[in-house]
Amino acid sequence: MLSVLRSERFVDQSPRQIYATLLDEGTYLCSYRTMYRLLAEAGEVRERRHQRRQPLYSKPELLATAPNQLWSWDITKLKGPQKAQHYHLYVLLDVYSRCVVGWLVAAQESAELAEQLIAQSSTREGIARDQLTIHSERGAAMTSRTVAVLLSDLGITKSHSRPHVSNDNPYSESQFKTMKYQGRCPNDPQPQFPERFGSLEDARAFCQRFFAWYNHEHCHSGIGLMPPASLHTGEAHQRQERRRQVLAAAYTQHPDRFVRKIPEPPALPEAVWINKPKDSSTASSAETQPSCSVPDSESRL
Repeated sequence: MLSVLRSERFVDQSPRQIYATLLDEGTYLCSYRTMYRLLAEAGEVRERRHQRRQPLYSKPELLATAPNQLWSWDITKLKGPQKAQHYHLYVLLDVYSRCVVGWLVAAQESAELAEQLIAQSSTREGIARDQLTIHSERGAAMTSRTVAVLLSDLGITKSHSRPHVSNDNPYSESQFKTMKYQGRCPNDPQPQFPERFGSLEDARAFCQRFFAWYNHEHCHSGIGLMPPASLHTGEAHQRQERRRQVLAAAYTQHPDRFVRKIPEPPALPEAVWINKPKDSSTASSAETQPSCSVPDSESRL
């Protein structure tokens, strides 16, 4: 097993990623927990991303039980060729599937560009009135009248993080973290984030490659080690069944390797929260509803 983990193909990937890749190829060697144990015993477990502590807060409380119920969006800076020069990456993320449903890179941050991104993405995803909530922080573009009017016209509910509480928008933060800090190893299939971009065109070209990889190849640990696009379109359920068959076959051949029962692949999400309520009865009741609970109220170009 260690020879597989140390192979050129997998040496820079996490056990979870290796486990999911092998399952999709029809191969079961061992659980990803066993992979972690073997690496730990060999002194080869290491963290591949920079970590930031993020506190837990209770509000706003937003729930998604299917794609296109709750989107999160944010803007991050990309370093340009000169010191103090930045480009601005706008990203719309479906919270349930983690699929990037819209993005654009521009030389400036503006409400007009945000309006364009949201309008195009909503049209492409076929968003109906009163179907979607869009959550964001409180930047100038996010809280602008231009965006507020658009959302009202489209019948989209808007939600904002509390001031100075970055963890009210955790899924966008996590996605940017994956883009910037993961994929630093030479053999990692993820496009490597550069220190600086030589031009606006370079930044757009990188994002085109990255989001194609992220949506269609990245085995996301938060959604059962599935690529986000597969959960967004529903294909993940068929893939999940194929993984289950691989594990069942492995159990049939070597039942002695499994102490308790036939192994199951990582579960797909049923309900995804931004700030799940502490009252479990409130949370359970809300999870039966097909929409988001909102207290206050680029698109893939």
